[in-house]
Amino acid sequence: MTHLLHVDSSIRGDASVSRKLTARAAAVWRTAHPGGTVTYRDLGHDPLPHLDAAGGLARILPRDQHTAAHAESWALTEELVSEIKEADTIVLGLPLYNFGAPSSVKAWVDYLIAPGLSIDPETHAGLLGGRDFVVLASRGGGYAEGTPREGWDHAEPWLPHAILSTGLEPRFITAELTLAEVTPAMAGLIPLAAKSLAAAEQAIDGLWAPAPALG
Repeated sequence: MTHLLHVDSSIRGDASVSRKLTARAAAVWRTAHPGGTVTYRDLGHDPLPHLDAAGGLARILPRDQHTAAHAESWALTEELVSEIKEADTIVLGLPLYNFGAPSSVKAWVDYLIAPGLSIDPETHAGLLGGRDFVVLASRGGGYAEGTPREGWDHAEPWLPHAILSTGLEPRFITAELTLAEVTPAMAGLIPLAAKSLAAAEQAIDGLWAPAPALG
């Protein structure tokens, strides 16, 4: 049976563009996989605890040396990695906050880097590969080539490197200039924002479309 892991991270509630995009993607996925099941995790509403000294040591020490704090952190790691392993498809909403990924997403990734669970401790091969990992990114401004803030988006370039060791390979669909309608100084960019959003929605709608029959 096919299974989707749907992850949101925006803290903007109903105003969030990334949440609208992930909801659209989940609906498209359900249509394409009518017998499929979905696990939902909301990092924006229910953030994970950031790794502290106990959490870090839980990844280094043998299990028989774990304290209660180590064991609690490792149990959460097992839960999060299991969510990945159970999924054929992962959809992650990734808004850009202060030119980087939300700290909740960074914490999620930190838990996924787990020797013995997501990484083979002997060969160092990633154990989570072979899954369709779709990242739906949203950016309030414009960061494309040739813009004044080209290169200021440190979320989209970061994620593939951060999870490389696990074998996960994200593909991105991005809507930008999402703050144009609510920022007077960006009013002239509203048409470009609408075009970017429409392109993202069109790409989402075609994600799991059946391949055309060969004549």
